[in-house]
Amino acid sequence: MAVQEARQGGADPAAHGGGCTCGDCPHGAREGHRRAVAAFLVKRDEYAAGQGLPAAVAHSASASRQWVSEELAQAAEAVAERGRAEGAAWLARLWQRTAAVVWAGVVALLLVQALTAIGAGWTSARTAGLLSAVLVAGALTAASWFHRARGGALAPVIGEDNRLSTSRAVAGAWVLFLAFAVLVLVGRLAAASGSRERDALIDGLELARGAGVVTVLAVVCGIAVLVRRVVGLRVQGQRLQKVRAHRPRAADLLTDDSGRGSFADIQYVVINGVALAFAAVRLARRPDQLPDLPWGLAVVVLVSAGTYLAGKYAEGGRPVILSVVRAREAGALDAPIRTGDDIEIRGTGFVPSGAQGADRLARMVVRVGAVNVHVPLVPVVGGFDNPADDLLTVPVPAEVEPGRVDVQVVTAAGVETNRYTIDVTE
Repeated sequence: MAVQEARQGGADPAAHGGGCTCGDCPHGAREGHRRAVAAFLVKRDEYAAGQGLPAAVAHSASASRQWVSEELAQAAEAVAERGRAEGAAWLARLWQRTAAVVWAGVVALLLVQALTAIGAGWTSARTAGLLSAVLVAGALTAASWFHRARGGALAPVIGEDNRLSTSRAVAGAWVLFLAFAVLVLVGRLAAASGSRERDALIDGLELARGAGVVTVLAVVCGIAVLVRRVVGLRVQGQRLQKVRAHRPRAADLLTDDSGRGSFADIQYVVINGVALAFAAVRLARRPDQLPDLPWGLAVVVLVSAGTYLAGKYAEGGRPVILSVVRAREAGALDAPIRTGDDIEIRGTGFVPSGAQGADRLARMVVRVGAVNVHVPLVPVVGGFDNPADDLLTVPVPAEVEPGRVDVQVVTAAGVETNRYTIDVTE
């Protein structure tokens, strides 16, 4: 009876597992992912310390390395599956959070207008601004509901790599602001009683008054479209490596795919944020016309946009093999490369940005002749010694025929390096 009552009350811990996506229980997808990551880190550090190896492979360094690599690869794939489930559950809940933030902004606007109306009195411009905010918030809430499985209102600014796009977010902010500004003028025009007031409001929409802000809008929207095209062409041409993220994060607006701060992204967001703040103040001070962004500030935004675009052209690069040598342990004799030996592949760009996770590293493959060799994961405390961005160590399999063979690396993003020829002796 007690068990039945607990289940009816939703408190039975056996009714939920680590992969549950319920939003009102402590065993959701986020908790399951966190536990899976913690268990994987413990296992990795144990193997790095030489613990947990079966006796059958402990006597052979190559056999133990291969066994550890396989075990870690399987555990990493389980963690990645948990991460994908957590990302999907997070996106499904995001639309409610975005809607709450939007309506909180409407409430904040109402409070600011009420406070500033003390002494000055309530005006038709304040009413038009509040109604415009309600309309924009309603539209965003409806869009969030229709796209609730894809991130709500943030769905248009999430890129193909499942990260927030800086260029789309900046363009979206300007579009929303200009839509709000035009709605304010529409509301004031609808409430205007005299012909002179209506003519003044219509004159406020003249291009001469809003040339700066219209130019900025055109540039940031063009940058958003152009950056998507540039990134797509560079990925197809194998000049840029892209790895899909488990879920978008707010930090994506200021960082690269690996989570490091990006100067091009940071300056683009900061300068456009300052320009938006200036335009919002101008609209509040003069709600009878489009915010007249000064040309000096508009040019600063254009320079920032050019810097951002140049950064997108400059980032990335194709992975390259510079040299391949036989790996030699301390005290071993120098010798040519033979089947069964380990080789060191030295170069650059082997680990793409955002592919530092074990599940991504386990996908790396080295082609030695016609044989595909998966790069073994070699754990150390706090990370992995192999593979690295500039160095890979793999064994030459016995299936490789002696003679001149080509070596080629295939990264986790599916990009192939140049071919490097080595001599394999019997």
